[in-house]
Amino acid sequence: MLDISILTWTTTIGLIVVLLAIDLAFAALRPHRVGFREATAWSVFYILVAVLFGVWFTAQHGGDFGTEYFTGYIVEKSLSVDNLFVFVIIMTTFAVPEEHQHMVLTFGIVLALIMRAIFIAVGATLLSLFSFMFLLFGLLLVYTAVQLFRHRDEDPDIEDNTTVKLARRVLPVTPEYVGGKLVARIDGRRMVTPLVIVLLAIGSVDLLFALDSIPAVFGITEEPYIVFTANAFALLGLRALYFLVKGLLDRLVYLSTGLSLILAFIGLKLILHWAHVDIDDRVPEIPTLLSLAVIVVVLAIVIVASLLKTKRQPGVKAHSGSLRAHRTTAGKDDHDHTPDRGD
Repeated sequence: MLDISILTWTTTIGLIVVLLAIDLAFAALRPHRVGFREATAWSVFYILVAVLFGVWFTAQHGGDFGTEYFTGYIVEKSLSVDNLFVFVIIMTTFAVPEEHQHMVLTFGIVLALIMRAIFIAVGATLLSLFSFMFLLFGLLLVYTAVQLFRHRDEDPDIEDNTTVKLARRVLPVTPEYVGGKLVARIDGRRMVTPLVIVLLAIGSVDLLFALDSIPAVFGITEEPYIVFTANAFALLGLRALYFLVKGLLDRLVYLSTGLSLILAFIGLKLILHWAHVDIDDRVPEIPTLLSLAVIVVVLAIVIVASLLKTKRQPGVKAHSGSLRAHRTTAGKDDHDHTPDRGD
């Protein structure tokens, strides 16, 4: 069992808050279009921070826990790339000006961190109290993997997002972005700008992505500290990664397929762990090093296969994947009523 002191928790959270504050300060004080060079520098910086933290953590708590951290970080980083697809769709759907995308992404990451911290606390408590939660988490991941694979060539319908539709119904929204403000006074009337709707869309999507990512990382480790730090450091680099790779996302045509395989594998790992603990200790478990190897190999194959596919067929475009069929003009698909990650 990992023993993390209050001081270590406080210092870690403080470091994450400082990094977020720096991001917010840059976004608020100097709205601008983030170029390739700046995005590269920030991406390298956040990866180095995550790696250096992992090296320190391994030195302090041993190789087994260190392996769990790096495996969890890679899982969360790969899942966060799928987040980027949806972020691109949101930015495009709402025509967010480039100079405001930095701020939108940073606020989105703050919302994601808050929601995932809550989910981690709840998940850790449930797992400590009820061992059958490993089975439920495992089945959830397998179900998600199947749905994601079924709808791997689709994108979530942001316009059909329940939160967005409700906000548009009850809030007065300005037609323009009004210099990046969240609230503006137009003709004496106080109104919210489209940025509020964009943030609500990103927040609701973040919440649904957490339903996938938190059980996935609990499939790697049961330690709340590792789950939190793996999520936090993966999300901190998401803003820079968005500006760095948004032009390349269309080429990752097999990403949804790869992620569905990873989620199914981790789901199986959780189910086997439950069976080992609750049914028979002769049931084999999947070791963390094997999990790390499988995840790295799947991601490598996905990237290489995607680049080869788009090189041969330049017109092929990638999709983020959805957990339900698209809504059509005739109405919703009659046989599939499960929520997707755009709802």
